Amino acid sequence: MLILAKAALGLGATMAMAGVYVFHEGVIRVDVDEHREGGAHVHVWVPATVVSVGMHFVPKDQLNHVTAEARPFLPVLREVAKELERYPNVELVDVTDARDHVRVAMMNGKLQIDAVTGDGDVVHLCVPARVLRDFADELEEKAPGV
Repeated sequence: MLILAKAALGLGATMAMAGVYVFHEGVIRVDVDEHREGGAHVHVWVPATVVSVGMHFVPKDQLNHVTAEARPFLPVLREVAKELERYPNVELVDVTDARDHVRVAMMNGKLQIDAVTGDGDVVHLCVPARVLRDFADELEEKAPGV
């Protein structure tokens, strides 16, 4: 019985450490609600680590195509991502017209994009700033000649 308890403790500790590693960069949240007949309601929460791990599984020809197209913008993307981390709580854009509202802000170190249409459709995206910087660095590393 003691061996079983030790094995369970070891397995539990391993699972806890794996969970801490997977969620150490934060969570990417995407919420989409369409308020119409047959509208979609999508709510996805994904560990941000998936982005850096997923970059290793992108087919090389597709990654080369993307980096070739984005090459002129990669240094700017990296600098913007790095600077966003310096401003953990700031409103970047807030636009409202007669029907729609879009807000882009940093909230607690996360880039948060909220859009609401006049039809009532709602889109929320929340990405940790660190993930943006890591993504920009990874793309720049894979794009020679930048």
